[in-house]
Amino acid sequence: MPYLPHNFTPRATIIIIVLFVAAASGISAQTVSPAAVIVPPTREVVDEAGRTVRIPLSPTRIVSLAPSLTETIYALGLQDHLVGDTDYCDYPPDAQKKPKVGGGINPNLEVIVSLHPDLVLLTKSFNRLDTVRALDTLGIPSYSTDPHTVDEIISSTEKLADVLGAPDAGKSLAEDLQHRLASLEAKLTPLPPTRVLFIVWLQPLMSIGKGTFVADALRKAGANSVVESSQDWPQMDLEAVVQLQPDYLVFAETHSNAGASEFDSLAITPGWRLLDAVHNHHFAVVSDAVIRPAPRIVSVIENLARQLHPDAFQEAPGPEREPTPQKPPDPPGANLYQPANPFFDDTLSAAATCAR
Repeated sequence: MPYLPHNFTPRATIIIIVLFVAAASGISAQTVSPAAVIVPPTREVVDEAGRTVRIPLSPTRIVSLAPSLTETIYALGLQDHLVGDTDYCDYPPDAQKKPKVGGGINPNLEVIVSLHPDLVLLTKSFNRLDTVRALDTLGIPSYSTDPHTVDEIISSTEKLADVLGAPDAGKSLAEDLQHRLASLEAKLTPLPPTRVLFIVWLQPLMSIGKGTFVADALRKAGANSVVESSQDWPQMDLEAVVQLQPDYLVFAETHSNAGASEFDSLAITPGWRLLDAVHNHHFAVVSDAVIRPAPRIVSVIENLARQLHPDAFQEAPGPEREPTPQKPPDPPGANLYQPANPFFDDTLSAAATCAR
């Protein structure tokens, strides 16, 4: 392969490759017309890592190197363009059926190349710069995201939708998420925030720093983390936690193996039993989606808010009505079993539907 100067355009690069292959095959260069080379239209964008990258106008073969990005692709309805993802991309369940390229930290580049992607998606906080450089060397376009707050997760989703050629889907999804957060804020604004300790791991005890999107998610759920660390995932000293006395302990599901038996064991564990939250059984458990910067985090925020501030979600009483005239009582023994009240039947049916 001849040396290609760094300032060659993709079109020029492809033409040279075609001519080189033609020469190696004994085909006259005059028979190969540059105009016959079909080059997919591209455009330049600046990704969230600050890189200016050239990408296809409408990518059709996408590889995701982060679970959060895989979730986002599905949320935008673009899963048919996803041709590969990582071993840890497990949501929605259909994502587990996609071809796997290994882990996000050390993906298998040979597998990625074999999938012929026209765009690889990464997130700056999870994937390595070495992976980005390797993809550049291979001539595979890549785009990085880098959200640090819940609002940035939403805006990042909208930007990604535009990059993937689906701006309308991105706008619609962003508006829905913003509307839900605004509705939640209206309910929680009158209430004082709950002081919580978010527990990523119990042994060693690990929490989240104040600058993470997880801490921001807690705030939007009507809570403040008692941890003031500038580290993203600080290891905590249990004595310090006892001094802080959080009102609630918040667990991510599988990352803590949270369950009733574990909560019970904390009540007899040295150190933990000194926490009022343990004595009062003030535990909240949320989906692991809380640690993924993807649209699903809004559902986690709503769920956590309901656990911490149930009173904010009580239905307001309806307007007073004129009392319903009472019919005379039935004679003794008549109609011992009255038909079910249709009002309560409809209410319970609606509640069951919402629960699904």
